[in-house]
Amino acid sequence: MALKIQAIRGMNDLLPEDTSIWQQVESVLRQTVASFGYQEVRMPVLEQTALFSRAIGEVTDVVEKEMYTFEDRSGDLLSLRPEGTAGCVRACLEHNLIYNQEQRLWYMGPMFRHERPQKGRYRQFHQLGVEVFGLNGPDIDAEIIMLTHLLWQKLGIADKLSLELNTLGTKEERLKYREALVQYLEANFDKLDEDSKRRTHTNPLRVLDSKDEGVKEVLKGAPSLMDFLGEESLKHFNDLQELLKAEGISYTINPRLVRGLDYYNLTVFEWVTDALGAQGTVCGGGRYDGLVEELGGSPTPAVGFGLGLERLMLLLVTLEKVKVQSPVDVYIVGQGAGATLYQAKVAMALRKALTNVKIMNHCGGGNFKKQFRRADKLGAKVAVIAGESEIQASTVTLKDLINQESEQLTVSLENLPQAVLNMLNKKD
Repeated sequence: MALKIQAIRGMNDLLPEDTSIWQQVESVLRQTVASFGYQEVRMPVLEQTALFSRAIGEVTDVVEKEMYTFEDRSGDLLSLRPEGTAGCVRACLEHNLIYNQEQRLWYMGPMFRHERPQKGRYRQFHQLGVEVFGLNGPDIDAEIIMLTHLLWQKLGIADKLSLELNTLGTKEERLKYREALVQYLEANFDKLDEDSKRRTHTNPLRVLDSKDEGVKEVLKGAPSLMDFLGEESLKHFNDLQELLKAEGISYTINPRLVRGLDYYNLTVFEWVTDALGAQGTVCGGGRYDGLVEELGGSPTPAVGFGLGLERLMLLLVTLEKVKVQSPVDVYIVGQGAGATLYQAKVAMALRKALTNVKIMNHCGGGNFKKQFRRADKLGAKVAVIAGESEIQASTVTLKDLINQESEQLTVSLENLPQAVLNMLNKKD
């Protein structure tokens, strides 16, 4: 017997009961971003490796350790996308979408990182991304945070997520701070873990994000980036806070929040939860004004966020905010001479009349008992019965599958769509 081939570790199947939940949540996400006037863009999952090394940073964990990179048959170095922002910027530049113009875009799809799989975090994972180009004020920073907050409200989890906020200042301010931070870390080098020692001279700001308890203790005495910020950076950050307060969005300033990618400046934020055990980030983003120029475009202000769908789904299921929906609303059963043709006719007529109703026609024959058992297993709410008497009279009988005590109703084919709709509406 041949060995069964299994899915790659960390790349999971979504089965029908999973996709039922994903579709519900994705519908809320799409509707919400569209209500803000944002437009969808779809980028390929495979890009030139240079795009990510230039955008994300050569010495980030993503580029150094986590990307799926390979040479294709032409000798080109390609990578599966580990995040969406760089590809979105590349697409905008390639198609001239952001030269002297504003764009508000969103995308949703799979990303890939070779890291240790854990609950809610996989090697193939999915993100909703929002990116805005051409606007440099704190008002648009506030808007995308308000957008995420509205998502949490719609999904019923606003009380389970908290907003952490920080500013990284400008590139010049950050370079000055970097020098002071490196000096401090070097003075405490023997107290750092190996990862922080490595980052001290490659990406020292990432040391601020260390999860090591010993390093956290060392960082209590580290210089603060706030002390290196100029008047404009501080004003941007203060104005952002005023906008959030006016909307009633509470937040905590986290001076250690730096995000994992090199392209951020000024505003950075994360939405975190402890409802899944250890504190976890569900959504994060910020401003990246230098990235467009870094990738060959004109200087362009930009801001955005990425929302991890696996972590969001896990949170919603844990809090019982979503449930698996039945794949079928109406199940058509039949028996007797001509039943197969009659059922098909009834099914297609209903599908054309009731485009938002999920209708399944029983195939494969069998007695009524078997057919009704199938309808119940699928969670159908209404059965449309086409027996010999109904076929002869060009009618059908409707049966309420939820309230078994209710009377059955025989209707003409002409009146069938409205009768089905009336019966379904009683369930809602």
